[in-house]
Amino acid sequence: MTDRDDQRSGNSTPEHDLVPVGTPIDLDNCAREPINIPGSIQPRGVLVVVREPDFEVRQLSANVEELLGKSVDEVLGRHLSAVIGVEQAAKLVQAASTFGSLSTRNPHECLIDVAGELKMFDAILHREPGGVLLIELEIADGERPFSYPNTYQAVRSSIEELNATATLSELYDTAARAVRDLTGFDRVMVYRYDQEYNGEVVAEAKREDLNSFLGLHYPSTDIPAQARALYEKNWIRLISDVDYTPAPLVPAIDPDSGAPLDLTYATLRSVSPIHVEYLQNMGVHASMSISLLRHGRLWGLIACHHYSGPHLPPFGSRAAAEFLGSTLSLRLVDRFEDDRLHKRLHAQAVLGKLTVATLNDAIPLSAALLGDPNLLDLVPADGVAVQLQGEHRVHGSVPPPAVVAAVAAWARRADDEIAGTDRLSTELPALDIDPQLAAGALALNLPEGQYAIWFRSEVLRSVDWGGDPHNKAIAVGEGDHVRLSPRKSFERWRETVHQRSEPWSPSEVESAELLRGHLVESLYRRTRETLRMADTLQRSLLPSSIPTLENWQLSAHYEPAVGGRVGGDWYDAFTIPDGRLVVLLGDVAGHGLTAAGTMAQLRNVLRAHLFTGAAPAEALNRLNDFCTHMMPRTFATVIVARVDLRTGHAEAASAGHLMPFITNAAPTANPAPIVLSPPIGVRGMTYAPSTFTVDPGHGLIMYSDGLVERRDSTIDDGLDRLAETLLGFGDSPASWLSTAMASSDTDDDVTILTLRRED
Repeated sequence: MTDRDDQRSGNSTPEHDLVPVGTPIDLDNCAREPINIPGSIQPRGVLVVVREPDFEVRQLSANVEELLGKSVDEVLGRHLSAVIGVEQAAKLVQAASTFGSLSTRNPHECLIDVAGELKMFDAILHREPGGVLLIELEIADGERPFSYPNTYQAVRSSIEELNATATLSELYDTAARAVRDLTGFDRVMVYRYDQEYNGEVVAEAKREDLNSFLGLHYPSTDIPAQARALYEKNWIRLISDVDYTPAPLVPAIDPDSGAPLDLTYATLRSVSPIHVEYLQNMGVHASMSISLLRHGRLWGLIACHHYSGPHLPPFGSRAAAEFLGSTLSLRLVDRFEDDRLHKRLHAQAVLGKLTVATLNDAIPLSAALLGDPNLLDLVPADGVAVQLQGEHRVHGSVPPPAVVAAVAAWARRADDEIAGTDRLSTELPALDIDPQLAAGALALNLPEGQYAIWFRSEVLRSVDWGGDPHNKAIAVGEGDHVRLSPRKSFERWRETVHQRSEPWSPSEVESAELLRGHLVESLYRRTRETLRMADTLQRSLLPSSIPTLENWQLSAHYEPAVGGRVGGDWYDAFTIPDGRLVVLLGDVAGHGLTAAGTMAQLRNVLRAHLFTGAAPAEALNRLNDFCTHMMPRTFATVIVARVDLRTGHAEAASAGHLMPFITNAAPTANPAPIVLSPPIGVRGMTYAPSTFTVDPGHGLIMYSDGLVERRDSTIDDGLDRLAETLLGFGDSPASWLSTAMASSDTDDDVTILTLRRED
């Protein structure tokens, strides 16, 4: 496992999931290893833990005797001067007391008397909460090409080269060469993560005799979650000798807090034994990594390897390399933001043209989106399918309709405005999808089950891994001293990726989301206009007036659905030449302009037959013949009655409509004795005639289903409620009945026609 950290979700491994300090680490628990509190350090220096302001030594590393000639018992609990001498201690006390930010002042050069010999150390100070001060004394008796204050001068020319690069590849290559020149490592790589934290080597500077790692990929499982978060805090990590023996802290637990010491920012922090084994498998003897960040999140690493033995670049060289890494991070952010800006400007231009096209109500919305430019210019893909306002259109290469419908259903189940995947076969495993037609999809969920879906075909690509990424148990133990390791082989292992499309980039998803906002507005505007036209048409076809009758009361009421959804309800009432009254009520399936237009045709055909003397049943027969021949796939329910105003005798017929109520001598309202036949639109039907009489003082009430249907109850419940309401109906108009039965729990029109015979 590499010493890096997974913050894809923005969180490091929860502390309660970490294994206890001192637990043996293997593949089963390495992802939960508490690497920030290892309880030991690398032995190239000494760690001294003091508490300000008295600078009493609270903990220190056990190698103090080996490097400084002082025993643990000799200095533990005493002033810092007992470890490094009075003069050097005074210098560090002064620095700690003077500066709030210690990292910008590191290192402090210290000449320490070790058994009578003055030796050079770099003192690196870091302040922890609660007055704890970490003092790392790192051996510094090697070559020092420049001091820390001269860091910028050391990398000035490299920064100028970075600024002059024209492409990302040049940027990576320049950084790799500059870091190798500064640090002297045998190999320096720029290592970039993808969205799933698989890594790819995108640049390399190395010794000529080394095999190349350029282009190799390393799986995210090589990178424990808790390690990547650590690298977002501490940007550089050095292992000068992978074969080191850790130097434990004494005592192991902070005597004041009773907890292990947090070494997140410690230069000497000991690293995971799994990471050490990982490096040993690669033949690496020394390693250094520098974080590359974008907006504070880990984007990649500059990874340095040394093969010829231990390697300890001086602090100044490491600081210069870290400075270069920070500069590279900034350049990467600039380049990323610049690329994103260009893509965003292009998308905005296309989106603007598409938006203008949707304003033209003379063409269908789907046609506006698939013109020039079209949806594929906004979000590149192989094909796109749209379902808008009852029209289905496709452009480019899309899968069969059944697959499109299945993908649309999958997107709706996502319960979000947009859903996308580059692995449709994983999301819909039961569906036999040809990856050449659809390996990936990006779907916009729009109101009332409408959608726009982009499809991308399979992109076969080869990925060169550093060893087989799927086999974490290749190693076989050779005795008790050999542990299972992540991968014993780092030979190039090629994998061909199937059934995956190019992933949908964040900028593409953003463009799709912006388009969705415009489409919702356009759908609302067009629907509102269509409803206004449908309402105008429907109201124009309803009778402007109804007959005023002697000894009878006739009233009608129409109310569109809540929200303005216009349906296909209509009513009619007129006298024919022989003096009889015709009353009828119908309901066409559907809503909107189409339903209103259909209703207009049915109303006129039926009115013509009834006016010329056809009985209700015969008029329905003729209407049904007209529909099945001239308007296939049209369905409607109709109830018709022809009443002799002298006697109250009524002839009636029903085509699938709810039965009207009649309030005659019975104490309760009852359904009229009319034979029910199927709706209009069923080929070969013959409608049965029925007769009844409306007695003096009673009446006939026709209504549409919007009066009695509710989402939270059955229609039988609604009919029972209507029967009870009619007990107090008396000689009230139809509008009273609508008010008495009113409910917000319906989404249909309400139409009522009442006829009452006076006493």
